Amino acid sequence: MNGNSTLKDLVYEYITTHIIKGDLQPNKKISESEICETLGVSRTPVREALIHLSSEGVLQNIPHKGFIIKPLNEEQAAELYEVIGVLDGLAASMACDNLDEETIREMDFYTLSMDLAINTGNFSMYYKQQEIFHRLYVEKCGNKTLEDLILELKRKLLKKNYQIEGTERKKEILLSTNSQHKEMMILFKKKDKKALSAYMADVHWKPEKANWESF
Repeated sequence: MNGNSTLKDLVYEYITTHIIKGDLQPNKKISESEICETLGVSRTPVREALIHLSSEGVLQNIPHKGFIIKPLNEEQAAELYEVIGVLDGLAASMACDNLDEETIREMDFYTLSMDLAINTGNFSMYYKQQEIFHRLYVEKCGNKTLEDLILELKRKLLKKNYQIEGTERKKEILLSTNSQHKEMMILFKKKDKKALSAYMADVHWKPEKANWESF
């Protein structure tokens, strides 16, 4: 990886983190000069990161205005949930025979650390941990095309809207979601591919939950 790519990744992480935290709002222009000044980088890696996020559907490049954060309504989020649920379920079922003991232990660890992050109010840490949890089995599905497609679709759900619920309600929602991760682990250990695939589509990615993602 060359130095420029490393800087692009730094900018990418900076922008996505601030979107997740709610510091960057939908329909608001991204200030390239502000990012350059804050991170001490040139415009080239900033522009590369913005173009990358635009290709993922997170940002929109409007002529004569620049890059803005693309809003996502409930209907769009629900449609994404429906598609991701099927694909994630397929990846999970395909991964069943490829998960080794080390990966299983790692996934179990993340379900416990997610509880800790939620209970201590560290929601940004929870988000990062659940992202790793899901990536661990998706990477074991044995199909790079499927892996890339799931990642691309999930990027459109980058912004979490949990903050509107209040801290206690947010904890309740996330603890419920993490209980689903634990149920998934039971099915993974049983290698119950059919039940796992159905659980992902019908429970974990239930479209009715998509209002949490809209913004």
